[in-house]
Amino acid sequence: MECEPATSLRVVHLVQPVNGSIASAVADLVRAQIEAGLRVVVLCPSGGRLEREAARAGARVRLWLAERAAGGNLPWEVLCASRAIRRADPDVVHLHGDKAGLAGRLALRGRLPTVFQPHRWSFQAARGLSAQLARHWERRATAWTDRVLCLGDQQRGAAARAGLDVPTTVLRAAVDLARLPPAGQVARRQARAALASVHGLPQRAPLVVCVGRLDERHGQDVLLRAWPRVAARVPGARLALVGEGPERAALRRAAGPDVLFTGRTEDILPWFAAADVVAAPTRWGGIGVAPLEAMAVGRPVVIGDVGGAADSLPPGMSRPCLVTPGDPVALAGALAELLVDPERRGALGERARAHMAAVGDIRHTAATCARVYREVLAGRAVEPAVPEVNVRVPRRR
Repeated sequence: MECEPATSLRVVHLVQPVNGSIASAVADLVRAQIEAGLRVVVLCPSGGRLEREAARAGARVRLWLAERAAGGNLPWEVLCASRAIRRADPDVVHLHGDKAGLAGRLALRGRLPTVFQPHRWSFQAARGLSAQLARHWERRATAWTDRVLCLGDQQRGAAARAGLDVPTTVLRAAVDLARLPPAGQVARRQARAALASVHGLPQRAPLVVCVGRLDERHGQDVLLRAWPRVAARVPGARLALVGEGPERAALRRAAGPDVLFTGRTEDILPWFAAADVVAAPTRWGGIGVAPLEAMAVGRPVVIGDVGGAADSLPPGMSRPCLVTPGDPVALAGALAELLVDPERRGALGERARAHMAAVGDIRHTAATCARVYREVLAGRAVEPAVPEVNVRVPRRR
């Protein structure tokens, strides 16, 4: 067995959920951190995409028994997290998402350097008393948090308005460009042909793709309310909703025959390659990874103006790509505007791809995380060697 370098930092990522945008973001980050020489342990429930991709990247993956939402099993989940983290013996613990942020900080209570990345604030997703309790918890949990990583200034501002007195760092949303090759006209035709054979999708139909969990936050219901206006301006247009979730049945009832429900898929690249426009009508929280992945392969996006969204677009692309969350009229106008203008659509796709190549690679994010870890450890007067991350963005062809 090869010896691990004694001088490299060991980081534990505690994560729930294990599918969807958070899982994809963590998997990309883990891959980049391992490339940079960090020793990475991922603690997560089994059976999800994150477990497979983190193990494939070379991380040690260990089981953390935890449900997606908070419930009666929380004490057991906290105990399991405490034991798993203790066995991993990390220098820094990086918590991802509401559940890991809750259980992880209850398990650690500040005993180890702790970085929390909410991806989206729980109090923004909740209503009434639940939102008040979530804000109260986050204020209390700042005593056990060395640093909060926010997706953008909007998320950082929400923390300040909620009274969270904790150091924050803006962490630009990014993806692994090495797994997202640009999709030109040949790739588009191939993807359309493959999807036509499997899903019956017309090869030449104008196509809008929306990738994400089918739930209230991701706003597919807003997209369905917008779609008749789009279809009226763009005859023959099709909409594909890629994903699963609790709102699937309700969305199906609201959808017309020109809307395709694909279910969950492990490989979303063919959908991005086939799309004319990618929509992400998110109501709140972070931007997620789907719009970033779409831009990386060269597709224009129309996204809700939520945390990190404005910062993720190339300069000058806010119109028509950024729309008010929950506004079906604005969403319909932006989608139709792009669908009827192929030259503009192509130009925006090229600008999006170039922008992601310049600033949107996960290796930049890994470098920021490494800097944060160094600062947290220095603040605690602990000095394991944290390797500088040499950002090597893959050359695009």
